[in-house]
Amino acid sequence: MNNKVKRVLSVMCIAALSIASMSACSSKKSSEATTAAGGQSSGDVDIVIGTANGSLCIAPLHIAIDNGYFEEEFKAAGVTWRVEEIDLGNLSELVASNKIDASTQLAGAMIPQIDNGLEITFTAGLHTGCTKYYTKEGSGIESVADLKGKKIGVPNIGDSSVIALKRILFDNGIGVTTENLEVEWVVYGLTDLPLALENGAIDVAALHDPVAYSAEQEYGFKKILDLSTDEKFQNEYCCMAFVTTKLAKENPKAAAAYTRAMLKASAFVQANPEEAAKIQIEHNQCSGDPQVNASLLASYNYGPSVSIAKETITNAASELVRIGELKADDPSVFVDKAFSSFDGVPDSYKYENGEFVEVN
Repeated sequence: MNNKVKRVLSVMCIAALSIASMSACSSKKSSEATTAAGGQSSGDVDIVIGTANGSLCIAPLHIAIDNGYFEEEFKAAGVTWRVEEIDLGNLSELVASNKIDASTQLAGAMIPQIDNGLEITFTAGLHTGCTKYYTKEGSGIESVADLKGKKIGVPNIGDSSVIALKRILFDNGIGVTTENLEVEWVVYGLTDLPLALENGAIDVAALHDPVAYSAEQEYGFKKILDLSTDEKFQNEYCCMAFVTTKLAKENPKAAAAYTRAMLKASAFVQANPEEAAKIQIEHNQCSGDPQVNASLLASYNYGPSVSIAKETITNAASELVRIGELKADDPSVFVDKAFSSFDGVPDSYKYENGEFVEVN
């Protein structure tokens, strides 16, 4: 088997893991989590953090656990905590049922849910673009401007890839509202989208890494939009840390400690993508080839920020209000609900010479 095929297969393994439903922790993992929380049982800790194995791009969450940043920050703040293995696809239900107090997720996917009453608030941006849009060579599609009347394959109608694409389609004068819809959204499972594009069932596929990476390598698709490099999106965060609205209001000390730990972990990934990839694999949080994983981590900007995260939400809310996709007439009303900052949390950190340096 040649190296290219090995690399593609290793990333496809990550992709399969990243979208599969996450099972409950093993007894060993649960024991470790409880020990980290100071021996507290469920319901007796200040903050429960939802985590998931198998997803490469949530590296900051894994690193915050593995490198002890949660332990350090929560201990200093006098906060008890534990981690809970979850299915990231069920975040809304877990939040609504008070099963978790904090985690990380694609911001675009959560914006419509917050608008519909989901009680979470973002606290920090972790990394930019891991979403890409592809067509086949010879399709005649050269850019987003050519998508009027086309079939666009997406993982879910509420997916972050749809939110971002609606914003740029609207910029290009292409209707995206129910009353004036000039594209056709076609839903497939994330790992099924590449084959649907290859077989001609759709004209464009919206893909998240690592599925995007493996599909590009295997099929040679043409990329028409990359959120990590596009001028409109390159400085916006796709993945952000969040806490529940309840935690933000009732225990801001815990929310602040969580946010500081996530900022530090993201800064570590930015400075050391190779080490971060190695740690994820060693702790069975992600599979694959360490070099491939490190390359993908390095392709995103993991420089964290509180202020730029708020700008990201503000930009998205402003455009979605203009399109008619949010209930609020004033985007600032949505931003006040969807974003929170806390005393004692710097805007960012940099990891230099083995130490964290605050950036304000």
